[in-house]
Amino acid sequence: MPQALLIGLGKSGVAGARLLQREGWEVELCDSSTSSTLLKHQQQLATEQITVKLGCIPALDPPLPDLIVVSPGVPWDIPLLIKARQLGVETIGEIELAWRKLKNIPWVAITGTNGKTTTTTLTAAIFQTAGLNAPACGNIGYAACEVALYQHNLPTKLDWIVGEISSYQIESSSTLSPQIGIFTTFTPDHLARHKTLENYYNIKAKLLKSSQQQILNGDDAYLHNLGLEYWPDAYWTSVKGAKFLIGEKGFYIEDGWVIEKLSADATPQQIVPTSALKMVGEHNLQNLLMSVGAARLANINIEAINEAVIKFPGVSHRLEYICTWENIDFINDSKATNYDAAEVALASVKSPVILIAGGEAKAGDEKAWIEKIKSKAVAVLLIGSAATFFAEKLKNSGYDHFEIVETMENAVIRSAELGKKYQASVVLLSPACASFDQYPNFEKRGDHFRQLCEEILRS
Repeated sequence: MPQALLIGLGKSGVAGARLLQREGWEVELCDSSTSSTLLKHQQQLATEQITVKLGCIPALDPPLPDLIVVSPGVPWDIPLLIKARQLGVETIGEIELAWRKLKNIPWVAITGTNGKTTTTTLTAAIFQTAGLNAPACGNIGYAACEVALYQHNLPTKLDWIVGEISSYQIESSSTLSPQIGIFTTFTPDHLARHKTLENYYNIKAKLLKSSQQQILNGDDAYLHNLGLEYWPDAYWTSVKGAKFLIGEKGFYIEDGWVIEKLSADATPQQIVPTSALKMVGEHNLQNLLMSVGAARLANINIEAINEAVIKFPGVSHRLEYICTWENIDFINDSKATNYDAAEVALASVKSPVILIAGGEAKAGDEKAWIEKIKSKAVAVLLIGSAATFFAEKLKNSGYDHFEIVETMENAVIRSAELGKKYQASVVLLSPACASFDQYPNFEKRGDHFRQLCEEILRS
């Protein structure tokens, strides 16, 4: 019986373990952490004859496993994995394992720094509105191995896979080859893991290069500068109109419509009015273009696209409207975990703004974000471990309308007071930081913000 070692007891690791066990592998799952939640997983998996070891790093002692599968959160260059590859042990990520089981189904794979989740969610909504069985998976929704595990139990066959694919997942995938690859944006992020901007870009580009058809954001400064020289066969997008389209085919916005031009000599065609989309911000029009592009390359009809876009509510934790109190809109943008995303959020909402920012700081250039704060925010409330760092950056820029409030509870209470004082239009949670100093993930952070806002409404 072949032996597999899986590292990381998250959703991906559990799904991968179950998939391999069903196919006759002897499976061991390890996680360096331990907690009450992980202990519950361990007990459940024990009833399924899957061995789980917590609080340990596995040793590569003989007999070596035939396969190692890593979850996305496990760095690809830890000594254990480097040694395994040197010893000839096949080492792959969970997405690669899922791809090997699902490669007979066409994939739309979405990557990029920002915009992935909205584009993935909207793309899946359009495909599903068209009557296709097209689950969203990967970095959102189901783990890809969950889709592979349950595909045989579905009442209808899978038509498409719509996957949000992070750089961590691409890095550990060797044969992933989507039908359609989408590159949303590219700005510095995850440099603590990927070390250099060039390495981070090359990982993202690897997914697009292996895709049969490519859609790239032509309004993104980094991708725009690469242009046709690097991506000669891509479909490019632009919210600025036909004359800004890179090359002679792609998707653009003109006169309030999404327009497609599928070849150099094709007649441009109107697909959907931009007014159909409820989400605010120019960046969401770019996400709309890429989703519509994927749908049209998949031969989805215009009627289904329009229906899906009109009904699409947006994405939780991404410029998500929570409530209005004393004529102030409270907006949850917890998913803005870097400077670029937080700058886009500020640009998308009405001013004056009370901004709640902070958390676990990431590497990156904060200058454009701070300039946007200076032009839009009447006050900034700083939380988490980055609060002092951000305060210093703001002060050095000449902006002094900030307070260190430390916690989300303090921030929401104070934001209501300042909102009334300054007659603010919006209280915006857009942290520009990871959440891990105070929350297990950005979703929990956003949920806590929502809960606190609802308490203000009731008070």
